[in-house]
Amino acid sequence: MHTDLKFMAYDITIIGGGIVGLATGLKIKTQKPDLKVAILEKEGELARHQTGNNSGVIHSGLYYKPGSLKAKNCIDGYRQLVQYCETHEIPYEITGKVVVATEKDQLPQLKFLLERGLQNGLTGIRSITLDELKELEPYCSGLGALHVPQTGIVDYKAVALSYAKEFQALGGDIFINHKVLNIKNINNKIVIETSSSDCTTKVLINCAGLYADKIAELHENAPLSIKIIPFRGEYFKIKKERQYLVKNLIYPVPDPNFPFLGVHFTRMMRGGVEAGPNAVLAFKKEGYNKSDFNLKEFIEAISWPGLQKVAGKYWKTGLGEYKRSFSKKAFTAALQELIPDIQETDLEAGGAGVRAQACDREGGLLDDFAIHETSRAVHVINAPSPAATSALSIGDKVAELALTKI
Repeated sequence: MHTDLKFMAYDITIIGGGIVGLATGLKIKTQKPDLKVAILEKEGELARHQTGNNSGVIHSGLYYKPGSLKAKNCIDGYRQLVQYCETHEIPYEITGKVVVATEKDQLPQLKFLLERGLQNGLTGIRSITLDELKELEPYCSGLGALHVPQTGIVDYKAVALSYAKEFQALGGDIFINHKVLNIKNINNKIVIETSSSDCTTKVLINCAGLYADKIAELHENAPLSIKIIPFRGEYFKIKKERQYLVKNLIYPVPDPNFPFLGVHFTRMMRGGVEAGPNAVLAFKKEGYNKSDFNLKEFIEAISWPGLQKVAGKYWKTGLGEYKRSFSKKAFTAALQELIPDIQETDLEAGGAGVRAQACDREGGLLDDFAIHETSRAVHVINAPSPAATSALSIGDKVAELALTKI
């Protein structure tokens, strides 16, 4: 990786060195090896944020509206990801998961999820009896359950770094410690000014995650109709001596009003079992700790009309999430709905991730990927979960759009 652009000229420049930006760069160089392509990353390492702070689940495509970008890209991305891991000998495991209804009013939603999974082409997905649930997850309890055999686990940071290595082997350039400060359009070229040095490019691709809205506004010199709102998801780890409580992955039936899946149990590729996450507003775009605070970013978030409308509609749900954030007892109670035997003493502090969630002015939390394009730019505005699973497929789409602009 490089640390100095030296005002170089590129055909395509990608802002953001997470898994989506790296997958996109790899797809472009694979298709057009003669193009000069650069990836700019503001951190001193790649995959520092959403890519490096997630639960490592290979999503099957169960939850997403048929025909949506999430459904199409997740299912295609799943196939590509598994094949890539096989080819490049990256450890992964197809574990399967159970989705469990713990209350009677969740049973219709469970049936809906089964129908949606079948519509999305998932094979082998089925309702299971409570006896079958006990065979798969002996300590899990519920009133009904689905088994989804396609779900798996992987280390997404390892995957992303493999994409980076292959991208560079094809002649692509990666520049770390290059935070984008300004973007100008001069003489039919895009000039990107960074904290280290500058470059010019014919086409810009924005894969900046938590700052995707800011990069788009810099380039377009105009405010967007949506804003990225950071939601922190906090995890606990199950102590080693109690990890037998979870064999693979256990999920609740999600609330259909929210783009979050609820607290769940995940066996990790790197070992151990995580429990979580909750979903609370982060007071900083990259606020991984409760004490992290950025006054400007906080004011921008809470003054956004869309977030105010979300808070007005769902304040009770939000209070519940904050209660779990500050009360280990409340967090444990949520987990006990799935595994009654789990105790507060079984949990120890885990990590946290921050999800970049787009919110429109009317209070809509975007439930699909959002890709905006202009004559010389492609902006990946909303790419939360399952973007890691979908990255190679998203890369195909963004590469296709970008290459038409050269």
